[in-house]
Amino acid sequence: MIAVIDYGAGNLQSVIKAMNYIGSDCIVTNEKDIILNSDGAILPGVGSFGDAMDCLSNSGADEAVREFIKTGKPFLGICLGLQLLFGGSEESPGAIGLGLLKGSITRIPNDGGRLKIPHMGWNSLDIRKHDGLFKDIDGSPYVYFVHSYFLKAEDENIVSSRTTYGTQIDASVNFQNIYATQFHPEKSGKVGLQILNNFVSITGR
Repeated sequence: MIAVIDYGAGNLQSVIKAMNYIGSDCIVTNEKDIILNSDGAILPGVGSFGDAMDCLSNSGADEAVREFIKTGKPFLGICLGLQLLFGGSEESPGAIGLGLLKGSITRIPNDGGRLKIPHMGWNSLDIRKHDGLFKDIDGSPYVYFVHSYFLKAEDENIVSSRTTYGTQIDASVNFQNIYATQFHPEKSGKVGLQILNNFVSITGR
């Protein structure tokens, strides 16, 4: 069973629909015991960094995430769920993230007004790690993004893919049992479903 963590600020329905489509058993929950006993956990996220961290803290899901990751079982953060793994974001000065990974989250530069912000739509990936989430995915696949702030990881060795939108963006990371994507695999067609299938395979389900 894979836990989709409900902390009151995630876009859960599209994730659940995609997981059901690929035939994966999942449960939507904010109960710590259920999360910790799951084979894998997914943290979706939409909205602002500060509001999401408030929701995580108020629901107790922040501690559930930290403890789950300590178990060594596979964890997947999606979109804002990636950004929350870091210490903070320029979007919400003073808000403290989970601090599980190191890097900066800053606003995408609009190139003198020539770029539309948020970065919304399909963009190609430069895959750096052809295993894990990207097993059996070749070339430069297109995936779906919706975000105004982007990650620059402190340790480039954790970066599993990048994209370019006015600047180089670390589009996904993998460190030990932590996987996270800035893009939305659940909205990224066949490629996204393959990525979710790969995550399910990593959990052993």
